[in-house]
Amino acid sequence: MKTIFPSLFLAGIDPAPWSIIPFAALLTAIAVWPFLNRHTWERHYRTVSFGLGLLTAVYYFAVLHAAGRVVHALEEYASFIVLIGSLFVIAGGIHVRTGRGGATPLGNVVFLALGSLLANLIGTTGASMVLIRPWLRWNGDRVAPHHVVFFIFTVANIGGCLTPVGDPPLFLGYLKGIPFFWTCAHLYAAWALGLGAVLAIFYVLDLLHFRDKTVRDKTVAGAAPEIADGERWGLTGWPNLFLLATVLGALFLPSPWRELAMVTAAAASFRFTPRPIHEANAFNLEPMAEVAWLFAGIFLTMMPALDLLERHAAGLGIDTPGKFYWMAGSLSAVLDNAPTYLAFLAACLGLRGGSTEVPANIAAALAGQSELVTAISVGAVFFGAMTYIGNGPNFMVKAVAEQAGIRAPGFFGYLFKYAVPYLLPVLFLVYWV
Repeated sequence: MKTIFPSLFLAGIDPAPWSIIPFAALLTAIAVWPFLNRHTWERHYRTVSFGLGLLTAVYYFAVLHAAGRVVHALEEYASFIVLIGSLFVIAGGIHVRTGRGGATPLGNVVFLALGSLLANLIGTTGASMVLIRPWLRWNGDRVAPHHVVFFIFTVANIGGCLTPVGDPPLFLGYLKGIPFFWTCAHLYAAWALGLGAVLAIFYVLDLLHFRDKTVRDKTVAGAAPEIADGERWGLTGWPNLFLLATVLGALFLPSPWRELAMVTAAAASFRFTPRPIHEANAFNLEPMAEVAWLFAGIFLTMMPALDLLERHAAGLGIDTPGKFYWMAGSLSAVLDNAPTYLAFLAACLGLRGGSTEVPANIAAALAGQSELVTAISVGAVFFGAMTYIGNGPNFMVKAVAEQAGIRAPGFFGYLFKYAVPYLLPVLFLVYWV
């Protein structure tokens, strides 16, 4: 997507601090409104998102005279939607057959671990869209909110930390000159620790849930439940794997050939995937439409926050791995983690008067400041799981789950019931180690 290609910001833009109010208002609406009145939110979220985004765009046009910045944000948004949308459509044509309701806690841990490894090959978005439906189907009638949340923690975020393909911030670093295998060589310890700790917490939670569900079923039915429908594991829609590889390969192409290749692959998938596969996946475009509308507002309203960060990050006194980890991570939780990564990478190089546009400066940073770059990378990837808006796949997973009739936690429920008590201690552990 455009956010991870050429220069992200336009120099010289310094918006007023109050200009982040529309962004804060949109986050508040996303968090609070569905909780207060979900039906009204579903009717009006398009208007809210578009209206707040339009306010910010008008400010940039009329006050800052920075029309180019708005155009740049819209280009980023378009490329983001093309990537997310193409992966969503192609994944909808891949049906992974599973036994319904046959998941055990240990089996779930293995599933999430394998999904996390897959995220490094086809990206967190690709892995999430391919695996979320079989994940929900396999857990059957015992699927619970924690299944959705920990899928986001692992497959949609932490899992993709080993390769530049895995997560957009790391691909951004690769395009700026960080060697392809540098991420695996320097981030594997944090990846193993973070993923292992999250999976251990999930196992305990899922084991308690599994035992409680079994006891309740025995109480009601007088016997242990039938937990599997006998369907054998398998995969249909094999041609879509080639189309998925086409989208991933297109990431390395220049725009607009990149977007053209992605749209072509998605159109081919939509046109030629047999209808029974789409029906087996309960596939439709409603989740994609919801994400497209919300992120249109997010991309526009977050412009002031990103521009302020880019302009003033070097003066914030951030000069140690710990500071870079927590600052880059905290802002990645509420801003798109790809541009946040780029802003702090620029601040890191700025400590020595370098620039992200000079490959020699990148090489020097990796030689003399590798701990800082590691901290920025881990912070941007891991903290993207703290909220639904920290990373693109998060909202997609939530939307697909809700379309399947599963009540995913709301914004605050996700943050305070799951992310803070379960993920935040892991982030502290990674920092401490």
